[in-house]
Amino acid sequence: MTKARVYVTRALLPEALTLLRSRCHVDVGPENGLRGEDLVEALRGADAVIATSVRLGPEALDALASSCKVICSYGVGYDHIPVEEATRRGIWVTHNPDAVTADTADLAMALMLGVARRLRDCDLSVRNGVAPWGVAMHMGLRVSGKVLGLVGSGRIALAVARRAQGFGMRLAYTGRRRNEIFEAATGACYLDKKELLASSDFVSLHIPLTPETRHYMAAADLALMPPHAVLVNTARGAVVDEEALVEALEGGRPGGAGLDVFEREPHAHPGLRMLPNVLMTPHRGVATPDSLIDMGEACAHKIFDALDGRLPQDCLNPHARKA
Repeated sequence: MTKARVYVTRALLPEALTLLRSRCHVDVGPENGLRGEDLVEALRGADAVIATSVRLGPEALDALASSCKVICSYGVGYDHIPVEEATRRGIWVTHNPDAVTADTADLAMALMLGVARRLRDCDLSVRNGVAPWGVAMHMGLRVSGKVLGLVGSGRIALAVARRAQGFGMRLAYTGRRRNEIFEAATGACYLDKKELLASSDFVSLHIPLTPETRHYMAAADLALMPPHAVLVNTARGAVVDEEALVEALEGGRPGGAGLDVFEREPHAHPGLRMLPNVLMTPHRGVATPDSLIDMGEACAHKIFDALDGRLPQDCLNPHARKA
């Protein structure tokens, strides 16, 4: 029997595709992915797709319309996949909200601690042989006992909250509505957006990118944060207005930022690169073998389900189904 063909839009760890290869023929795109007509031709006739950060446009979906059962976003985000367009072509779309949780939460805490304790400056001082080491040199912000404001109350926000509890942090959260389950698990209090920004020592963003959340943190929102506060973003770059963030940081409010995602990846705003109170990582939230293998295996199970006619887990459009 001919194996189903799966196209993976960018190169992954080989171990992440072991399970998928046990049943399917797997073609893998180059490290940076294909674009334009090259991508369209690579996708043509595929039975399933694992989509990384490569954006799939209407032409790409047209190439898949007659054959594809499911498009699996490799990560939790799916703004690179036009879900409505896929639905119209009868293609299921899934994502991976569970596999990314632990490592993304770890990185959010690392960025928070790194900015608070000025680890970038401290590391450079030691590397550059700066001496003497003065008592008041690189003064940072205590994390223990401070207020952490979480924007969102999903899986990653919950994982960050549990890590913050180990630091004795006081927890608050905001979102479209209260989440009693989140409150029971964390003891966090619900605040509206303005209250949370004004009263938090640290603000960590955990919301998807949608038309409503684009530039969720704009100039007026950043101005509400205390001068010592730290903004952490491991969600999606465009939920923060980077131009406004540069101006806010230069003006001293908030006091710093830890960023793993950016509006125009793989490039950060030039102004961010010049600021010493910004700590940046290149979208490395799930950059551990554990996460990458878990994500690949989760995609494989969803593809197997779709190929067998079963609704895959974490499906974003369950009503999409070929006749």
